[in-house]
Amino acid sequence: MTTDLSPIWHPSPNFGARRDGLTPSLVVLHYTAMDSAAAALARLCDPAFEVSAHYLIGADGTLWQMVAEDQRAWHAGAGAWAGAGDVNSRSIGIELDNRGDHPFSNPQMATLEQLLPQILQRWDIAPEGVIGHSDMAPGRKIDPGPRFDWARLAAQGLAASPRKGVNNPPPAADWPTFRALATRAGYTAAADDASLLTAVRLRHRPWAQGPLSPADFAPLCPDHHLS
Repeated sequence: MTTDLSPIWHPSPNFGARRDGLTPSLVVLHYTAMDSAAAALARLCDPAFEVSAHYLIGADGTLWQMVAEDQRAWHAGAGAWAGAGDVNSRSIGIELDNRGDHPFSNPQMATLEQLLPQILQRWDIAPEGVIGHSDMAPGRKIDPGPRFDWARLAAQGLAASPRKGVNNPPPAADWPTFRALATRAGYTAAADDASLLTAVRLRHRPWAQGPLSPADFAPLCPDHHLS
């Protein structure tokens, strides 16, 4: 496990300059969906695959850095957050060694919890800027998936907490209202209803199933708190 947070430098050729003078305002979390950290590291540094990330954290807490933070890694792909595209130019990408089907290990989370404050401070990124791949690409990506502990990060001020307000129902628990609230929270209006609901649930209610319900509004609505 990495204790001093000195990443192992393992450079990837898959990067470029950030476009239009942009600097990081987001951190995007991913899972690797591969069998091991070694396999993920090889893939992220192989020019044939044209993918990369700034950091990779192994299940044992080992931290690798593949791309300098001031450069544009190729981790996000198509998508948008808070109305802005080219997420690669606006973000730092962190890959977590996990297939998405089991909880993220404590050593891995501990390293992430050491790394995130440093990134947020270096680039003046608010906790609200720490998002999942699924948040910026609804319907296309589901990582870091339903087993990722967002509440653990939020409790330390390393990710946004669900919004809360008075204990009253929203004006209308319908799709137009849900879409408006999700868009205000940062999700893209281009997503279809089902993809948007899945993305919001992955982040805030990963256990939820079935059609849109009043509880789906709670994490998005600053003026209402639904249980």
